[in-house]
Amino acid sequence: MLMRGAVLASGLLLVLGCIAGAGPVVDQTQLPANYVPTGEQMYKQYCAACHGADAKGHGPVAARLTTPPADLTTLAKRHDGKFPYDYVKSVLQFGPGAAAHGTSEMPTWGPIFRYIDKRNERAVKQRIKNLCDYLASLQGS
Repeated sequence: MLMRGAVLASGLLLVLGCIAGAGPVVDQTQLPANYVPTGEQMYKQYCAACHGADAKGHGPVAARLTTPPADLTTLAKRHDGKFPYDYVKSVLQFGPGAAAHGTSEMPTWGPIFRYIDKRNERAVKQRIKNLCDYLASLQGS
């Protein structure tokens, strides 16, 4: 239990460090009440530090990770030519799990999005959908 807490804490620090270095922070009070960022915006803010701007796994933080980040442009290729929406959605919501993604260095975005969206499940689902759609658009690039 103590080990899991330490892993979660270090993961959160990594995420916060990535977010802090990702660019200007948006003042949430200036956005419409139902605002949900595009998949591309979220990718740049939450994913590019590890997976790279081109999603090929070579972000500026990648060298510090125990397991190299996945090349997200080959998800469809690695799943018989079809983008694995359910798999990606699950990884984003619940975390990668040791067998599915390697290590626990990959943040579990579901709880983070719930915190950001003040537990608005519709907004969390839309965030995950937008991010999945964006990743699907990168296949083969």
